[in-house]
Amino acid sequence: MATLWTGERGSIKPKADFNAKDDAVALRMAIKGLGTNEKTLIDILTQRSNVQRQLICKAYQEDATGKTLVEDLEGDTHSHFEDLLVALVTPPAIYDSQEFHKAMKGIGTNDSALIEIFATRSNKQMKEISDAYLKETEKKLTLDLKNEISGEFAKAILILAEGKRDENTHVDAAKAKEDAKTLYTAGEKKWGTDESKFIDILCQRSIPQLRQTLVEYKTISGKSLQESIEGEMSGELEELLVAIVKCVKNVPAYLAERLHQGMKGGGTDECILNRIMVSRSEIDMLDIRAEFKKLYSYSLHSAIESDTSDFYGDCLKKICGGDD
Repeated sequence: MATLWTGERGSIKPKADFNAKDDAVALRMAIKGLGTNEKTLIDILTQRSNVQRQLICKAYQEDATGKTLVEDLEGDTHSHFEDLLVALVTPPAIYDSQEFHKAMKGIGTNDSALIEIFATRSNKQMKEISDAYLKETEKKLTLDLKNEISGEFAKAILILAEGKRDENTHVDAAKAKEDAKTLYTAGEKKWGTDESKFIDILCQRSIPQLRQTLVEYKTISGKSLQESIEGEMSGELEELLVAIVKCVKNVPAYLAERLHQGMKGGGTDECILNRIMVSRSEIDMLDIRAEFKKLYSYSLHSAIESDTSDFYGDCLKKICGGDD
């Protein structure tokens, strides 16, 4: 059954005949024995749902030593493999809140990470993430965002962060035509672009409503809305609005593209791989795999195999599931 953080098309499903205490004992033996048994860590943590992993974490800590599973994973594994295992045992809203914090700390902001998360999360998910961020950092997510980003990009991000998107599933065809005309007048038809109109419509209309608006826009302008945004705008605002348009059409295809970006060219971006593979593993990983194959004519599994190695690669392949 689909919930806020799970869907019907995930590659990871809850394990039948699950026993948290048995798993906790097996994990402790894998970590505390002579050398770490990474295969056991991978087999257990990639074949349990996140809810089941939280029960394992609780059972693990109730052991006499009192250490948490996260503490032991951080002490006994390393680098990207460590990051991936810790991500797997972290509740989804907390994980996203940590990704936001990571994207904003230090010099400069990782706009692409912010864009990817904001473009793909629902209002309810954003509420849980914001609550987790406040609990983890004792700061409001929106206030931290205001300190880190500015201009029209900040305006758009803050609308998404505050969960202001209409969630009505009814499509108003007349409104879609009106919005399409507004966008056309604010962009293609105008000298200089009225970015605020794009932000208001793309960040606040419901997803079904925007799908119809995209159709109407193409009829009016002869171009897709994505083409118009790419021609009229630049920088992080362009990247955000294009991401929203792509997600209106097909979230798994957008995420397949992001995974491809994380593996092509000069080195692998493990942060992108970890974030998408973990956060979508129980939602729509099967669809992401299918879209990846459609876009690039080879499987996500084979891309991971050629771009990663060792236990880190093995763990990603387990999360990915089949080689199709």
